[in-house]
Amino acid sequence: MPADATVNKRRTFRKFSYRGVDLEQLLDVSSEQLMEMVPCRARRKFKRGLKRKPMGLIKKLRLAKQNALPNEKPAVVKTHLRNMIIVPEMIGSVVGVYNGKTFNQVEIKPEMIGHYLGEFSITYKLVNHGRPGMGATHSSRFIPLK
Repeated sequence: MPADATVNKRRTFRKFSYRGVDLEQLLDVSSEQLMEMVPCRARRKFKRGLKRKPMGLIKKLRLAKQNALPNEKPAVVKTHLRNMIIVPEMIGSVVGVYNGKTFNQVEIKPEMIGHYLGEFSITYKLVNHGRPGMGATHSSRFIPLK
């Protein structure tokens, strides 16, 4: 294998774009222009206006980003707002999304734009079928609990 072929094999990363708009441009887009890009349900929510609680969350995320050291993740901002739509301003923040029992830490990435916070914090525990235990079958009656 020639030496120049190994130099050309550098890994190139795919540039993120949301609906044809680059990430740098997306951060500068006004809320009205963003509203035209998001799906219908999110557009309806933005059209009806962001209320006090979602605006409060965005303010807390801004503050956490400002107080973070350079090249460090910002502090976790806890919230119960699972129905909050992720906007470009939130990228890079760490949000603790309540799932009914605990706060799951979610680091917001560009791919999450337009989705709800609740989609990234599962509310139920996955079922593991087929483990014998109390009340499973008659044959498992004699298996000790420990």
